[in-house]
Amino acid sequence: MEGTNKFEIIIVGGSYAGLSAAMALGRSLRKVLVIDSGKPCNAQTPHSHNFLTQDGQAPGEIAAIAKGQVEKYDSVQFYDGLAVQGKKIDEGFEIFTQRGDTFTAKRIIFATGLKDIMPDIPGYSDCWGISILHCPYCHGYEVRHQKTAILANGEHANHYAELISHWTNDLVILTNGKSTLTSEQTQKIRSHGIDIIETEIQSLEHKKGKIQNVIFKDGSRVDITAIYSSPENVQHCNIPEQLGCEFAEEGLISVDMFQKTSVEGVYACGDNSGLRAVSIAVSSGSVAGIVANKDLISEGF
Repeated sequence: MEGTNKFEIIIVGGSYAGLSAAMALGRSLRKVLVIDSGKPCNAQTPHSHNFLTQDGQAPGEIAAIAKGQVEKYDSVQFYDGLAVQGKKIDEGFEIFTQRGDTFTAKRIIFATGLKDIMPDIPGYSDCWGISILHCPYCHGYEVRHQKTAILANGEHANHYAELISHWTNDLVILTNGKSTLTSEQTQKIRSHGIDIIETEIQSLEHKKGKIQNVIFKDGSRVDITAIYSSPENVQHCNIPEQLGCEFAEEGLISVDMFQKTSVEGVYACGDNSGLRAVSIAVSSGSVAGIVANKDLISEGF
């Protein structure tokens, strides 16, 4: 891309949020570069749900259709690679890639998502996104009324127990060690017929990612169809931190209702700054693109 390294807006991340922002900007006649490493967090998930017109489609198919539509806008270009560094310059921002390429832009939109940190339980990563689920609104209908486990402890387990009990009453909580639920929480959970197992987990038995049994370290087991779990996660990209963006307590990039970060000229959208859902990623990406375009219009008017 020699000679074409200057853009009006660079979007780092080319999944749902990034593509949505790119479409808004392409339709706004903006010269845009989308930098994408091709590693979406839901790559292993077989079906995406709760997104109008695309309910039940494979995530990769949705993204492929979206990219094909965005590619029709000539002012939007794509770069396959990983953005590794960024800095503020007089003209805006400079982004460096792993391959040694450098690009500049007046505005930056981060649609970089989150990276999930899998717990050290054999079988967990194989089932993640298939039968180990994080969101009942995304996948709860498909495992409704089935034997379901909650892999969590403390307040997180208490929250999940209340929420998931709406989709199934065949529930068990796996704390994977001593429970940190309060006595009041424990009593309320058990009053709803939800068992609490504190035995540490040895492994998860599955067939092609579909959970069948939880094996405990004492040799016991429990048969399960689905598990709700929210593993720890970190920002997939550290460039917002390099640029000085503020972060919320839970580790998300802090943004306002217009997807603006604390750094002037920098926007964030999708999982890195909001709820994890395809529909929300698309919505926030569209907002980021529209606002970034309006800010450039106002700057030059």
